[in-house]
Amino acid sequence: MTDTEIINLFFERSEQAITELAKKHGNAVARVARNILGNEQDTEECVNDTYLGTWKAIPPHRLSPLRTFVCKIARNLATMKYHASTAEKRNSHYDVALDELEDCFSDGNSVEDEFNAKELSEAINSFLATLNYTDRFIFTRRYWYSDPLPDIAKMANTTTNSVTVRLYRIREKLRYYLMKEGLLV
Repeated sequence: MTDTEIINLFFERSEQAITELAKKHGNAVARVARNILGNEQDTEECVNDTYLGTWKAIPPHRLSPLRTFVCKIARNLATMKYHASTAEKRNSHYDVALDELEDCFSDGNSVEDEFNAKELSEAINSFLATLNYTDRFIFTRRYWYSDPLPDIAKMANTTTNSVTVRLYRIREKLRYYLMKEGLLV
């Protein structure tokens, strides 16, 4: 079933919409949640909350692409749950990924203090458009989907060390790009 057909089911308020959404995009939603939460019970709860959030958002919105939208909901819900349940604990690969990226922006202040979120988002999107497909894929898998380095290496048909080096270089390019755009001092 196409995304448009699934969205039409949501507009009809058919419960079949959730079933079709789960069939088509359920694995991606679960992977995003699992990579952040690291536990199956929380992942399952987050996936169900994502479907509920999608149900509430459609209608009135007609979203495209649907996969990106539901993954964004899952990511936001998983991140909130993660912060609520691990205020003093650390989830190794998720915190490491966030720490890696934060180093791109950090000059002693938090990202929130330094950037308008919309400007930063637009700048990162513009930066990503300058990257080749492989670098964009690696960056997105690490910092959007929170995939562990060995998984990214396998998907990109390369070594973990190669992914680590590429991510370092991409972060350096991003830091330079943000400085050039006047978003980082």
